[in-house]
Amino acid sequence: MQKKIILTGDRPTGKLHLGHYVGSLQNRVKLQNDYEQFILIADLQALTDNAENPEILGKNIIEVALDYLAVGIDPKISTIFLQSQIRELTELTFYFLNLVTVARLQRNPTVKTEIKQKNFGTSIPVGFFVYPISQAADITLFKANLVPVGEDQLPMIEQANEIVRKFNSLYKPVFTQAQALVPKDAGRLPGIDGQAKMGKSLGNAIYLSDDADTLNKKIMSMFTDPTHLRVEDPGKIEGNTVFTYLDYFAPDKKIVQEMKEHYQKGGLGDVKVKKYLNEILQEILNPIRERREHYSKDLDFVKNIIKSGTQKAQERADKTMQEVRQAMKLDYF
Repeated sequence: MQKKIILTGDRPTGKLHLGHYVGSLQNRVKLQNDYEQFILIADLQALTDNAENPEILGKNIIEVALDYLAVGIDPKISTIFLQSQIRELTELTFYFLNLVTVARLQRNPTVKTEIKQKNFGTSIPVGFFVYPISQAADITLFKANLVPVGEDQLPMIEQANEIVRKFNSLYKPVFTQAQALVPKDAGRLPGIDGQAKMGKSLGNAIYLSDDADTLNKKIMSMFTDPTHLRVEDPGKIEGNTVFTYLDYFAPDKKIVQEMKEHYQKGGLGDVKVKKYLNEILQEILNPIRERREHYSKDLDFVKNIIKSGTQKAQERADKTMQEVRQAMKLDYF
């Protein structure tokens, strides 16, 4: 039987963090043996933030690839490739632009949230505004069945499937509707400052590559309960970032529940809870840091992984675009 296809990826705007790990990276590692997995480094979409400084993308591409390898993505069975090197993605995006209205893009919740976060106001770059269409091209060109994402990306998958239905109805059934794959036991991981989203631009992220000392300092600065001023005071666990992280990462849920009860009635200090979280996260991130250090010593090897993966992706893109041009009657010669 032919394996089902996964398409996923990240914009190379910097190193990846725990939010990426929870939202998508874990699933990619778990599923790579059972699916044909394409992992896209979306450097074209990253230009929406770095159009005036494109030279930083080269460094960030390597950083993202190192994080992929560090978490356990195997380049022998997962195809890591560069968006900008697959010209068919740009071509397909252009075709899809005619299938989506401005009003529909404005209603996309993910786009609305990011526009607000970036303080664009009315000066929204067109490239940024239409990146849901570019993302739809990424998914459909490889006929992905599954797309591992965080909850905040669900509107993007919905919009991609709308485009698929429109194209297949208007021209010819070429594309497959994708299913979003969201971790069952985790929503969006908040930033260490308690904000709803962990993000590079927000300065509230724990990076997969953070050394032990940096990780400890970030955990010790985490937002808890601002009214919990003394150890003996009762504390709140709702909105308490440390307990949110423990709910996800702690292997022993019984210990976490006991800590919650103790914290709520008073007598348990924030430092003790944070130290427990630090022990857990250090254990999780230490092997990731070690693998990253190993791969970082041979960057030519990392670059060759990206190059060979891009060549494999190109073969698949060529095949799909032949079908697209034929369906749209653009195969003139």
